[in-house]
Amino acid sequence: MTTPTTQSTRDIPPDVGTEEPPGFILAGDFPTPTEADWRAAAGKVLNRKRPPERQLTPDEAVGRLRRATVDDVTIDPLYTREGVTEDLGYPGVMPFVRGTTVRRGQMDAWDVRALHEDPEVAFTRKAVLTDLERGVTSLWLRLDPDAIAPGDLGEVLADVLLDLAKVEVSSRTDQVAAAEALLSLVEASGKDRAALSVNLGLDPIGFAADQGVAADLSGMAPWVARLEGYTQSRPFVVDATLWHNAGAGDVHEVAWALATGLEYVRALVEQGLPLDDAFDAMIFRVTASCDEFATIARLRALRRCWARIGEVLGVAEDRRGARQHAVTSWRELTRDDPYVNMLRGTISTFSAAVGGAEAITTLPFDTARGLPGELSRRVARNTQIVLAEESNIGRVNDPAGGTWYIESLTDEIADAAWSAFQEVEAAGGMVAALADGLPTRILADLNEKRRHLLATRQRPLTGVSEFPNTSEPALDVRPRPEAPAGNGLVRHRDAEVFEALRDRTGDSGQAVFLACLGSRRDFGGREGFASNLFHIAGLATPSCEGGSTDEVVAAWRATGTPVAVLCSSATVYAEQGLEVAAALKEAGARTLLLAGSLKELGDPARASALIDGTIALGVDVVEVLTTTLDTLGVAR
Repeated sequence: MTTPTTQSTRDIPPDVGTEEPPGFILAGDFPTPTEADWRAAAGKVLNRKRPPERQLTPDEAVGRLRRATVDDVTIDPLYTREGVTEDLGYPGVMPFVRGTTVRRGQMDAWDVRALHEDPEVAFTRKAVLTDLERGVTSLWLRLDPDAIAPGDLGEVLADVLLDLAKVEVSSRTDQVAAAEALLSLVEASGKDRAALSVNLGLDPIGFAADQGVAADLSGMAPWVARLEGYTQSRPFVVDATLWHNAGAGDVHEVAWALATGLEYVRALVEQGLPLDDAFDAMIFRVTASCDEFATIARLRALRRCWARIGEVLGVAEDRRGARQHAVTSWRELTRDDPYVNMLRGTISTFSAAVGGAEAITTLPFDTARGLPGELSRRVARNTQIVLAEESNIGRVNDPAGGTWYIESLTDEIADAAWSAFQEVEAAGGMVAALADGLPTRILADLNEKRRHLLATRQRPLTGVSEFPNTSEPALDVRPRPEAPAGNGLVRHRDAEVFEALRDRTGDSGQAVFLACLGSRRDFGGREGFASNLFHIAGLATPSCEGGSTDEVVAAWRATGTPVAVLCSSATVYAEQGLEVAAALKEAGARTLLLAGSLKELGDPARASALIDGTIALGVDVVEVLTTTLDTLGVAR
């Protein structure tokens, strides 16, 4: 079999030319569009259904397409070369934007790191061995009362060759106990210290934020001393995922990671550690979210900013790179329709790999349901292996580098994060800012912005707030043990508010009647919109398809529900809408909603008197569903 590099001219049929035509240019027959052409075309699309007096200018049209994240990073609809540096730099050197480590073409370009937190020792021991036999290259174990007990760590890792597999521990309740358990294990192994790779998972500021206690950095240096000779190991981790899971966006996840890392460097230097060693004593645990471009840009931005801190401090250039362990977003996982989490995990893992993470953990798709089982663990593991070994994602250094969007987004996140980092510095550093409640106040604002985006489905959740599956079979998972209560950061998944609505409905059998007027071409679109909305809460949506006013009322009565929704086109609304609305109200409908706009009914005053509310794109579905469940008498 020939390849492009081995093929010779004798392999080419004689009737096939081997010379490129002079002046040949791909797509050369088409005119080169300008940015003005694109803006005009965008305006033409957005103006299609707008009346002449409300036509948008090209600039206004582009403005409509522009959006902002919860932390005010602007996302433009089009990016150009303007403002993007031509000097992209190289991986492995300052400013490390393109990578801290250099990928050299191997398939295993990052550590496939599996998280284990199942307290059942036999299950976890078997799962650990299965992971390592089938492609996982490093382990992350959470040691807590609701996870693995520190005293069980030895048995859980009994089958593991510690000089072949990297091991990291973490704890939300007792980081010292977790670190001691791992250290005792590796010290008793008799292995060459230089051959072992461990991380003790110590994160004093993260622990303080999680538990709502004062941060204690006084005893950090002795942990570095205890790892003397373990040249591939580090005692500390800056866990930025806890900020993400508490509501932080891309900007503050980076900013607070930088501020925490700098606090650790200062504390270690004050305790007698050389600057370079202090700077190199930690890794960063970061989030990989479903926003692939933001994830790629955020990982690049963190490396740039951390390298800049190292430059200002005077750290040796080759020690300034930030090593990142990316974890797919727990906050974005859904309990309902959990198989969609496979897609979320794939996108997030891809983003982390392209963004240059040194290690990646893909959370199993049933994580939000309970303790992951064998199937979900296998899917999580194979997601990474397929991306690495079949899609060859890791063979290239910084494949997104040079794209105008990624470079611009990297700059914007880095600049905004640097400003937020300086705000923390002005407050006295991360320890002081945490004690003052600065992160808590910022998180409250970010969570309120995100709540609005989720409730209005500007940030849709497939399978939960969009296209919910009301007949899905429940996954057979073991429940998680109850976690000890903390007084610090509150973790929330984005889907929780919708899951609470589904739980409230439960198996009550409650329904909302859809009065579909006219023919299917009249009501089809709005019937689909309305049914999708009410299915979010698990409500049934019986309907009628056309018919006279009396037939519509009779169909509504047969359902026994006090809530009805008119669904049709503006034309049919003008002909029949008010008549049907009046009849339904007279028959006893307590709540009558309209899919569309009141003005489509033709008589604003009468419409307002009959219609209790409207549903359309951008409506607060949480408010609509909460009110509907109240009307139906479903207990809170």
